[in-house]
Amino acid sequence: MITKRIIPCLDVKNGRVVKGVNFEGLSDVSSPIELAKFYSNCGADELVFYDITASFEERQLFTDILRDVASQIFIPLTVGGGINTIEDFDRVLKCGADKVSVNTGAIKNPDLIKEAAKKYGDQCVVISSDVKRVDGEFRVFAKGGRQDTGMEAISWIRRCVENGAGEVVLNSIDTDGVKGGFDLEMLDAVCSAVNVPVIASGGAGKKEDFVELFQKIPTVSAGLAASIFHFGEVEIKDLKNTLRENGIIVR
Repeated sequence: MITKRIIPCLDVKNGRVVKGVNFEGLSDVSSPIELAKFYSNCGADELVFYDITASFEERQLFTDILRDVASQIFIPLTVGGGINTIEDFDRVLKCGADKVSVNTGAIKNPDLIKEAAKKYGDQCVVISSDVKRVDGEFRVFAKGGRQDTGMEAISWIRRCVENGAGEVVLNSIDTDGVKGGFDLEMLDAVCSAVNVPVIASGGAGKKEDFVELFQKIPTVSAGLAASIFHFGEVEIKDLKNTLRENGIIVR
């Protein structure tokens, strides 16, 4: 079994970390800079930074905050939100990102992934897909989960990987913030369709949810969560100890 990663996620709106349920009802949590520093020091393997309203508001990502976050941490940083062009990739990477996550930008221009992978390498390009069940089908949503694209998710994610995405973050809108466990059915479908690392996002409520994730879908590379880490419901050090006790290899 490959080493599993634990990744906190900072959903940033107007310069503050926020959290909601099913992508709605956002409430203020903390400063992204303070939280990033905390996670870097307490055992997180990576950090994800999403400017969650950049695509919806059709603006560029807040690079000043990103630069401050990147300067405070010593773990890999994935950044997304409002990534629509190669210039956006360049700008975010120059601010300190290690990987760039694209969702709505790739939906608008599917060649964006191909161009970015060619220029920066597959390992730098992450397809982050917000997926929800609609009429029994896994459907891709854009604009921060607000807009149903009508596209079937598994074939879309496979296409993005074929175009050069080196990693997939699967955000289940159905389980986001509900804390009832990861969306194992959806994750299994994606892991069966692609041969790059898949990060599970949406639904973690307790340590046992991560144990279940890695035991039931051993091909999942990482578990991502937000509120349970932000509010101290689960500490990363304790989580990793629990995973080790269950035979799951972590850093």
